[in-house]
Amino acid sequence: MPCPDPAVPTPVLALAGWCPLSPTGAQTTQLLVEPPWRPAVLWDRVTLTCQGSGTAGATTWYKDGQQRWKEGPNNFAVNRSGTYRCDRPGSGFSPTVRVLNGEEARPLHTGTSQNRLVLRVPVRLLLEGDTVTLRCRAWRGSSVTLVQFYHGDKEVSRSPNGTKLSLSPLQLHHSGHYHCRGRVYSDESRSWEQHKSAPVTVTVHSEPHPHSLPGPPGLGHSPHPTSPGASPVCVPTVPVANATITPGPLSHQVHAGDPVTLRCSVQVGSAPVIFTWLRDRQEVARGPVLELGDVDVGHSGTYQCVATNQLGQDGHRVFRALSPELALEVTSWGHGGTGGVSKGNWLAQERDSQGHWD
Repeated sequence: MPCPDPAVPTPVLALAGWCPLSPTGAQTTQLLVEPPWRPAVLWDRVTLTCQGSGTAGATTWYKDGQQRWKEGPNNFAVNRSGTYRCDRPGSGFSPTVRVLNGEEARPLHTGTSQNRLVLRVPVRLLLEGDTVTLRCRAWRGSSVTLVQFYHGDKEVSRSPNGTKLSLSPLQLHHSGHYHCRGRVYSDESRSWEQHKSAPVTVTVHSEPHPHSLPGPPGLGHSPHPTSPGASPVCVPTVPVANATITPGPLSHQVHAGDPVTLRCSVQVGSAPVIFTWLRDRQEVARGPVLELGDVDVGHSGTYQCVATNQLGQDGHRVFRALSPELALEVTSWGHGGTGGVSKGNWLAQERDSQGHWD
């Protein structure tokens, strides 16, 4: 099932904020979830973080389609289940993220045992040779025993007390749908009951080859059809490239006291993308936007944006894209106590890998 186009968010997509990418390279709003597991459940003290253009304090939050928080912080701890999204004025709406609570994971009173167990999968790109661990958890941390793991309809592991399935080294044939079964202790009946989790999808990729993947650039897809109840997940497959700063070299003078805001974007690159700002080769800020405020002589220096994303287990494949360096020189006019006016000019210059100016 192809991952959804980020320009048209799906109504519900667990942890969808991990893979938005604009095909045109424009900065998109990302909604990140910690801890990075799917499905997201309140048991884990879920935190949502909105990343996008504009100031962090300009974030607007929505829950179940209704505006809940205007000009709020860029992150908060979730204490209620529901479907969340955020809006940043510079990059628009994020995809939605659904957070479940323990009550939704209780056994249904219709005779089915599904949903008392939850099979957790880490949200990251899974590449051949990696190791991934799936965890079978019971509602609100209830005791679970005699856990069995299934790949499709085939049992692949069972353990009297273990609740984890480790796949290592990952191969393409590990892709598919997984679920777990186990005996969960019920406080209501004071007995052990057999339960089954909903299926989740695991997709293993070879080394990233973005041009060979169908669909919008940066979005992978599972070659396996999604069965009813399965939880699809987007995975990052494209390294960052072609970082740029806007506005670029300014043709007009920048006077002291003028507000200056810089934005960094990449032409391609699967989210989450981390943006770091350097001044004179020293880190000064993080995020896609650098607000210098009212510039003065103290803002003189050479600015550069570094964009990074991580592919593979534990981010052991890290990709970096450096923007051209922009030099801001602020000089003073006037002498002594005559007051004077400061002015600045942006100069775009690129250095090679040895640090020499072109």
